[in-house]
Amino acid sequence: MKKVLKSLAGAALLSSVAMPALAADVVIGVPNWPSVRVTAHVLKVVMEDNLGLEVELQNGSNPVVFEGMDAGSMHVHPEVWLPNQTNLNNKYVQEKGTVRQNPNGVAGDQAMCVTKGTQERTGITDLSQLTDPDMAANFDTDGDGKGEIWIGAAGWASTNIEKIRAKSYGYDETMNLKEMDETLALAEVDNAVAQNEDIVFFCYTPHHMFALHDLVILKEPAHDSASWNVIQPTDDPEWLEKSEAGSAWSTAYLHIHYATGLEESNPAAASMLSKVSLDTAAVSAMTYALVVEKQDPAEFAAKWVSENGATVDAWLQ
Repeated sequence: MKKVLKSLAGAALLSSVAMPALAADVVIGVPNWPSVRVTAHVLKVVMEDNLGLEVELQNGSNPVVFEGMDAGSMHVHPEVWLPNQTNLNNKYVQEKGTVRQNPNGVAGDQAMCVTKGTQERTGITDLSQLTDPDMAANFDTDGDGKGEIWIGAAGWASTNIEKIRAKSYGYDETMNLKEMDETLALAEVDNAVAQNEDIVFFCYTPHHMFALHDLVILKEPAHDSASWNVIQPTDDPEWLEKSEAGSAWSTAYLHIHYATGLEESNPAAASMLSKVSLDTAAVSAMTYALVVEKQDPAEFAAKWVSENGATVDAWLQ
């Protein structure tokens, strides 16, 4: 009998070692900008505290998160910018139907900015002025004869669109287009303000940068959909040559997206994700708390959820 018990115990131990750990009930994809990160933590707290689910946060670019939702390995993208990710939205929401879009969008703006000091020193008011070599020289920090302009981080759909816009306006001939992590780029803005140096860079709302510095949005012709023909690199290897975007951005809207499969595997989570509603001011305040005040994202999210009970209850109805 002892031998039988010993064998059973050994088999049980072997089984426990061989069995993989249970996957999280919901996996939230988290791309690399502050507002999407804080929204991800808020969604995690709401689902764990109110729905009793195990929720995991997993880093990934926009295409990776959409592919994950399509395959079932991820379930949520907390902040899809439209029209930036129109190609992904069209493919997975409109055509394949494997992803759902929350209808409640947070309004956002995208443009090119300079600091107030930069405008006063250089006289720049319009984005098109960057095509003037003399104006561009104000932003030349390495002496190569061309200015520098931060157009966004690698992997952002907006970064590709800013390349198209630079080509369409013509300042790709006078300015070096810098792709770099946002944290580093904003540190350069901080330094330029402190040193009274000139700087021009991609800016957007909701974002904490407008609370930190006195920024000026460079003027452009109003958005003209007829002048926008934006193709992403994932759709055509000749995307840049074939694209045009010679006017200002239209208003963007930030939407939660989630895997259609959640409607079967976790219908309560799918229902909640379809009802989440935030506004620009709330998301800006959230990112300010994380980036400027350096609050821990998990602790901040727990506090935010506890202090916004009526908002969260509306999501859960």
